[in-house]
Amino acid sequence: MPLRPDGRLNHALNPTTSNDKGPQDACGVFGVYAPGEEVAKLAYFGIYALQHRGQESAGIATSNGEQILVYKDMGLVSQVFDEISLDALKGYIAVGHARYSTTGGATWENAQPTLGATANGTVAPGHNANLTNTAELVSLVAERYGAQRQGELARGNTTDTAVITALFEGDSTQTLEQAAMEVLPRLRGAFSLVFMDERTLYAARDPQGVRPLVLGRLDRGWVVASETPALDIVGASFVREVEPGELIIIDNDGLRSERFAAEDRAGCIFEYVYLARPDTYLSQRSVHAARVDMGKALAREWPAEADLVIPTPESGTPAAIGYAQASGIPFGQGITKNSYVGRTFIQPSDTLRQLGIRLKLNPLRDVIRGKRLVVVDDSIVRGNTQRALVRMLREAGAAEVHVRISSPPVTWPCFYGIDFASRAELVANGLTTDEVCRSIGADSLGYISLNAMIEATNQPANTLCAACFTGKYPIELPPADQLGKHLLEQDELPLTATIGTLGQP
Repeated sequence: MPLRPDGRLNHALNPTTSNDKGPQDACGVFGVYAPGEEVAKLAYFGIYALQHRGQESAGIATSNGEQILVYKDMGLVSQVFDEISLDALKGYIAVGHARYSTTGGATWENAQPTLGATANGTVAPGHNANLTNTAELVSLVAERYGAQRQGELARGNTTDTAVITALFEGDSTQTLEQAAMEVLPRLRGAFSLVFMDERTLYAARDPQGVRPLVLGRLDRGWVVASETPALDIVGASFVREVEPGELIIIDNDGLRSERFAAEDRAGCIFEYVYLARPDTYLSQRSVHAARVDMGKALAREWPAEADLVIPTPESGTPAAIGYAQASGIPFGQGITKNSYVGRTFIQPSDTLRQLGIRLKLNPLRDVIRGKRLVVVDDSIVRGNTQRALVRMLREAGAAEVHVRISSPPVTWPCFYGIDFASRAELVANGLTTDEVCRSIGADSLGYISLNAMIEATNQPANTLCAACFTGKYPIELPPADQLGKHLLEQDELPLTATIGTLGQP
């Protein structure tokens, strides 16, 4: 078990395994190579800027060139770290991680960065997104290192990141870079990886580029991060995206790049809809501008006679602005948000989830009383948030409530890094728009069309993944029994096909 910088075992504050099946975010990753800088503090602010991507646990690993220290715990970034812990993390390389449990439970053991041995030292990876061939890779671990190592995975860290960490060990003749160049082509699914050994920082992105990963420049070093605001907060200038299928290596000799797979781009469109911060740029497109344009398209496709357009804060705000601009209906803030309550979908039961909505949002009665409202939100998953919101607005005196959604109906689960509900729990699965409207109690309901949503991103449709709306998965999925958040926590993994020699996909 990794030690705290003060030498004590780093136990979880309250490690519990979440049974929540609601939609959870992809994680946030951050890496920095900067001799002469306080890299632990840069990593702290980097993952602080990425807190929206992961609110269950946080961790930072640093290296001084000889030794890697890892400090991680359950909770928000600001809860896990303080001045004392950050001052103890010395070095010139750092990897930071903010986690949601999309593979493996929400436990201290599953917090990242992970830590593993290599032929020449240590590796500390942080991972964003989900692999789809984890069961196959676990069989590969057993084939290379024996059944004991496979058993260690099941008893300890139960994430796909732990499997990658084990495979990065390589053999006694390989450097970490050589091991990575053999392992990365074997990974299927989505991965934005930032990892380090004692002297080098690495970053890699899956061939589809499902999740974002960007490269930035400091005066005295380099930064890689899930989103561009993490560059802004540490004063790094944006250089470019880490390309799909690319491995970046940063060491004392500078930055160089290796390609481990051809690009076959299929970026997640839900990043534009909801996951990414509005001040992020994805493929040179402002997320805020994309969401405003989604709202404008929504107004054209689903007009309403109303007195006021209000957003569900905060994620619905840009689309609501666009809807108001295109419709000519005044924009207003009809709901106030308690910023100190976490995202409602991380609660472990419907009862607590409903309570979370009440704690998080409250109507401005003087603004909405007697008004016909257009309420703009980014998506409907289970329908619990919208159902409670509509009821809340009616109790506050709204005359009519017309719900407008800036994405199409979510009818399929995600296997690439978003922990959506199961398909049976998705309210739009098997129900018409009118039936969903009655379910949430609205006067009318309208979803943006798939084509209009895609057009707002300014990206070609064939470079985007919209599987949660269409069921068309750009990366082939294994049998259903080889998928699932708790796959590595099963008593027995499903049998997989015979694995070939490492490096021969």
